[in-house]
Amino acid sequence: MNTSESAGGSGRETSSGRDGAEKLNWIDRRREKIRAEVDRNRRGDYTVPTWVLAVALVLIVGGWLALILLLG
Repeated sequence: MNTSESAGGSGRETSSGRDGAEKLNWIDRRREKIRAEVDRNRRGDYTVPTWVLAVALVLIVGGWLALILLLG
């Protein structure tokens, strides 16, 4: 009855393979983030990226300034 192994978790962490477990955990977290984002997009809960909003604002302000300077 060896409960220390079964209670220890998945057994991925070993003294020589700790870096491999960290990389695997990072990959799992990244995949989960991507899955969550795809699910949100399929539900229609997507948002416009900030850089797109910033570019749109610059274009609008630049357009108004161009109109004012060229027609004024």
